[in-house]
Amino acid sequence: DDPKRAPRLLPEPSRLKKLLADWDAFNRARQELIDSQELARGSDADMAEMAQAEVPMLEKRIEELERDIQFALLPPDPNEDRDAIIEIRAGTGGDEAALFAGDLYRMYSRYAEVAGLKVESLESSPSDLGGYREIIFKLSGEGTFRKFRYESGVHRVQRVPATEAQGRIHTSTATVAVLPQAEEVDLELKADEL
Repeated sequence: DDPKRAPRLLPEPSRLKKLLADWDAFNRARQELIDSQELARGSDADMAEMAQAEVPMLEKRIEELERDIQFALLPPDPNEDRDAIIEIRAGTGGDEAALFAGDLYRMYSRYAEVAGLKVESLESSPSDLGGYREIIFKLSGEGTFRKFRYESGVHRVQRVPATEAQGRIHTSTATVAVLPQAEEVDLELKADEL
């Protein structure tokens, strides 16, 4: 009945279905591991060898499912399914920092394309050599902020830049800010409050 709350609750059933499916798969894999270990100790040499070969695969599968279940049990961040606004600014390093900022933008754009996300450039300030002094772009798609939220911070690179003629190593930095896209808010300004 609440149109503002409905979009937040809509993904919950599918998240819970996946958690239950992972739990069922986890229990099946544990039972298969127990059965394989019993068969590996059996008297039939061929069967024991095949069962012993399955044990490492099952242990790895159980470990992966356990990690997925633990992650799914954590309370979801209310922002993790929002679109992300990413700002990359060249830091210390002059032209090389601008080139590095351009490399970061291309890296994030390619990752977003592979992950099935939509990239929309909002604002940019290109440098003379092909990089960016600053670029702001929006990524849209499922779980976008969750995938990019830990990219915020200062990124550093040490390399021989294209701008260096003598082959010396330079250190350059770029700052990355990742923000969830804000929800639209109804705002009412009263004349007596102005």
